[in-house]
Order: sequence, then C-alpha cells, then structure tokens
Amino acid sequence: MAEISPIVTALKQNIAQAVVGKDEVVELMLTTLLCEGHLLIEDVPGVGKTTLASALARSLSCSFRRIQFTPDITPSDITGFTMPNLNGEMQYRPGAVMSQIVLADEINRTSPKTQSALLEVMEEHQVTVDGVTHRMERPFMVMATQNPVDFVGTYPLPEAQMDRFMMRISIGYPSEADEADILERYSLPTLPMHQVAPVCSAQDIINLQQQVKTVYCSREVRSYIVSLCAATRNVNTLTLGASTRAAIALCHAAQANALLSGRDYIIPEDVQHLYMHVLAHRLVPSAEARMANLTTEQILAGIMKQVRIPVKMR
Repeated sequence: MAEISPIVTALKQNIAQAVVGKDEVVELMLTTLLCEGHLLIEDVPGVGKTTLASALARSLSCSFRRIQFTPDITPSDITGFTMPNLNGEMQYRPGAVMSQIVLADEINRTSPKTQSALLEVMEEHQVTVDGVTHRMERPFMVMATQNPVDFVGTYPLPEAQMDRFMMRISIGYPSEADEADILERYSLPTLPMHQVAPVCSAQDIINLQQQVKTVYCSREVRSYIVSLCAATRNVNTLTLGASTRAAIALCHAAQANALLSGRDYIIPEDVQHLYMHVLAHRLVPSAEARMANLTTEQILAGIMKQVRIPVKMR
C-alpha cells in the first residue's frame, strides 16, 4: 500500500481556498496533471472554470500564461515566430504557449486554423517554427475552457483536437451551502484567489509523474481497458469510437487515480471511475443515437454494464 503524497494533500487544501466544494473536480484535475495530460473544462459561464485553472497555476512554482482566444488570434500568436534582430540574424520570439501551465480560455472562439496550432505542442510537448523545434519546459499542461451552450461566434473543436485532451470535466453549480460559503469568502477584504500561494515546485510534480508510471497494472486490468475501448468501435450508436490514444490515456489516468487513493496498483474501480471523463468527449454519436436523444455518457454506461469485470487483478 502506497502513501498519499503530502504534496497532493497540500495541493488539494491550497486549491480549496479558492474552489469551494468541488473536491472530485480538483482530484480529476490533479489526475490529469500527474499523467502529463491536458484538460478540457466545459461548463456554463460563471461556475469557476477560470478560477479552477488559475488556482492550480498559483499552487505550483511554474510559469503560467493565460491565452484569451478570440477570432483574431493567429497561429503565430500561439507558437511564436522568427524575425531578424539588430545583427540581421533570425531570432525566435516565443509565443503565448511557451509556458509550463497554459490556460486556453474560451478555446472554441478562435478559428480552426489557430486551434490546430496546439496540436503539436499538446501531443509532443514541442513547437516547430520555421523548421526549428523548441521543447517545452516540464511539467507542461494545457487547460482549456469552453461554454457548451453558446454557439454564436464559436468553432467546434475538431475530433483530432478533442482526442488530445486526456479528460473533459464539468464543474457544475455549487450546493446552496457551498454558494453561501463562497459569498462569505468574497465579502472579505482579501479575495480567496490572493490567498493561494505555491506549495510545491516543478520538480515535485515531475517526481510524482514518474511515480505514477510505477503503479502496477495487471494483465487482466489491461484487457479490461482494451475491451471497454474496443466495444465503442462495435456499436451502431457511435460513428467514431475510442482511439488507441484514448486507451493509453485511460490506463495512465487509472494509474494516477490509484496513486491518489494511496495504492500502488490499479483496480477495476479506478478504470470505471474515469471511463466517462476520459472517453466521452472523443466519441461521435450516430444519427440514430442523436434522433433517440442518446448522449455519449449514456452509451458508455451501457457498454460498461456489458463488459465483464476482471476478478484477478495481480
């Protein structure tokens, strides 16, 4: 049995100063961070999407940059560009993505051409400008937000872009008790976000990311993950099933979830807990499913009931 890292506990407590009553959401965000993945936060305005991302960035001793996506943002604004300096030599000018923690705010409000500028950096943690590759400093994470109900002036993210997000989460409205607590905190002279200070270094996160990779995943659990993903490719309610990248992401996420639960091995419950968050945004329902008002979450729930749960785990 592994111990829950004090760094993880400190991060949760620190973020909770600004994000009230969303322990599961915070844990999913930390799971994505420890897997070296990227997070898509999709919810209505005003529920704390930007606050959640900013609280994580403030809790880490890492560089942070927020990109407000608008229709006039260009790919070179994201990746950077080269220009001659005073000596006539071509010099690289870093773009907005050249940071360890990047908040892509309202990512669906920019053009598909600009959205595609994030494809390489999210997959390979590098940008290539004029044939020269620039590596990102670790840890590196993109957190993107979008509003699912406002379609005016937005561009839906293409499937290739969605597949590069390890998870998609929603924050949801707070309970009445939590909302009263939020009002009390925001009535004080010091805003809650100003109390969030770094509690760990970049190297601490890198060490945890390496520790995640040592979490044991049995052959039976790997087969369970493969069966869950393969089943999405063989149902008539989906025109696009889970990719191999999705299966890898689900396995890594289960490893991180086990570590955050104080275990050094994966159990099927880890996989089931993250199945919806890792897969739902990657799938495309068929016309029949849309006519029947079936969501990808409902389709995945049906698949999970049909796939046999492994008994032997080690």
